[in-house]
Amino acid sequence: MSTTASLPPTPGAAGDRPRLTFTARRRGKPPRHLADLSREDRAQVLRDRSLPGYRADQLSRHYFTHLTRDDAAMSDLPARDRGRLVEELLPELLTEVHTLQADAGATRKTLWSLFDGAKVESVLMRYSERATLCVSSQAGCGMACPFCATGQQGLTRNLSTAEIVEQVRLAAAACRDGLLAGGPTRLTNVVFMGMGEPLANYRAVVDAVRRMVEPSPAGFGLSARNVTVSTVGLVPAIDKLSREGLPVTLAVSLHAPDDGLRDDLIPINSRWKVGELLDAARRYFDATGRRVSIEYALIRDINDHEWRAQLLADELLSRGRGWVHVNPIPLNPTPGSRWTASDPAVEETFVRTLRRAGIPTTVRDTRGSDIDGACGQLAAEALAATAPKVKEPTR
Repeated sequence: MSTTASLPPTPGAAGDRPRLTFTARRRGKPPRHLADLSREDRAQVLRDRSLPGYRADQLSRHYFTHLTRDDAAMSDLPARDRGRLVEELLPELLTEVHTLQADAGATRKTLWSLFDGAKVESVLMRYSERATLCVSSQAGCGMACPFCATGQQGLTRNLSTAEIVEQVRLAAAACRDGLLAGGPTRLTNVVFMGMGEPLANYRAVVDAVRRMVEPSPAGFGLSARNVTVSTVGLVPAIDKLSREGLPVTLAVSLHAPDDGLRDDLIPINSRWKVGELLDAARRYFDATGRRVSIEYALIRDINDHEWRAQLLADELLSRGRGWVHVNPIPLNPTPGSRWTASDPAVEETFVRTLRRAGIPTTVRDTRGSDIDGACGQLAAEALAATAPKVKEPTR
């Protein structure tokens, strides 16, 4: 295993500053990045190299405000230090494998390769009033939900804070550079609804959210109200998140209001039942004042019955009014899967039942159905393409 090598200060005339050290990658661990560190820790790294701490803020502004890691653009930094600063604190984390476009160029879905070859996806979507990025927090997922392309891959590993944040920087740069239809715009929203269970990678996700919402030079300065963190139901982590002081939107991927079905659709339900999950969601609202979103993928003949819509309404109303909003989602099917979207008439009945009960309900707009829209499909295809071929036995 390679280790972190620190070079001694370069000798020379009085007042000469030492060149920065190079931090070698550790096998199996993403390289350290500026976004992994708090503002104070970044300054300390530079002071440890006998450089003034304020250089960390300069470097941070290039990353979080100017959205660049190109040392040639950092003219306010000493020329002799720029390359080493970038090498040590802004290493390349994501490499684009390929990008697909849909919705007349308003949607861009990108498959990224990480430093160790793991694959993740992000989706950038432009709407009339906002630009939203769907980020991944894990390579693969360990929740094993049978209708989810990512869940069927299993978990490869957690992403680091910086690997999550870098997805945001690249998306913000794509918006600025006019890569979405309609010309240059600004990234406004981030949703943790890509690959992985965000609350199973709790510390990296919370730290990434802090980088998103902290003002420059600490972070991007997004509104916390425009950041959504989803979960399939890790109850202790929901309660922990409610104490972080981050007024983000919590999205609960429920998909069934009854334990009998949810045990089959969401395996973690065997540990924390529907009632426990909804109680935790209500506690989150009480602690933060942020209305909770209930995500409900409508699956034909599985969970889309009118009586289940009424049961969902009853469960939510039993915990009060005004704390929750339901987002039914037409399922994006994956190739060869028996799971498919509900008929439009059935979807309409489901939504009408919720609204008639007084539950605020909005059918979520689906994007990218013509470019392997379901999360994890591109990564699954990449894994299949690189998997060793099984040789047929000769007869």
